[in-house]
Amino acid sequence: MAGEIYDNQGRGDAAWSWPPIHPEGRKFGLIAVAIALVPLLLLDWEILGWPLLLLSLGVFAFFRDPERVVPQAENAIVAPADGLVSLIAQVEPPEEMVADDGSGHAGLSPGPVTRISIFMSVFDVHINRAPVAGTIRRLVYIPGKFMNADLDKASEENERQHILIERSDGVSIAFTQIAGLVARRIVPFVKPGDTVAKGQRVGLIRFGSRVDVYLPAGTDPKVLIGQKVIAGETVLAELGTQGLIEGIAQ
Repeated sequence: MAGEIYDNQGRGDAAWSWPPIHPEGRKFGLIAVAIALVPLLLLDWEILGWPLLLLSLGVFAFFRDPERVVPQAENAIVAPADGLVSLIAQVEPPEEMVADDGSGHAGLSPGPVTRISIFMSVFDVHINRAPVAGTIRRLVYIPGKFMNADLDKASEENERQHILIERSDGVSIAFTQIAGLVARRIVPFVKPGDTVAKGQRVGLIRFGSRVDVYLPAGTDPKVLIGQKVIAGETVLAELGTQGLIEGIAQ
């Protein structure tokens, strides 16, 4: 149940249920169903109609919006997207998140930071969530290309949207929604000045894409390349915590 508190001592009552469909996707699912019914009911082309009907179910599934249990530890940075950790690298933060934007609010500090890239396939949930609680200070949309989102240079060349969240203690976390080969639209649910809770839904990217998270200096990831993460649940890092973590694929 939404809003219920769970803990690691047994508090809470959880049960599996079908995930709801986000309103943004209902119209696409209904359009797909309508297209499938034309050959199925009007033209009697079952060989075409049934596959199209199954495809329409896939469209609904793409926009599923399951509830998530969000860790509330103050220093935890949670994953903003479902998917595969495809890249972890030391990079300069996006210029749009560093330069003075005239708002009176500071952006990120210049200098190398750790970037975690999460690749979302068409089978992943595509609702993106806030990695920390705070205030949206910047939301910058940049038109661009639609290259494979799994490539490193997609961070600088693809269509993308940067979001900067400032915590109550002044620490800022930036993340970027990046369109890919199939993705053709980034849909924000928030605007500058909005206050968001950790794990709150902040947007989606239609049909496969990627999200980059920029960790503050002095913070190392708690996830590994090749690891699957869950938006709003997986802890990507803890502020101020450093150290090498290794894993073995098996």
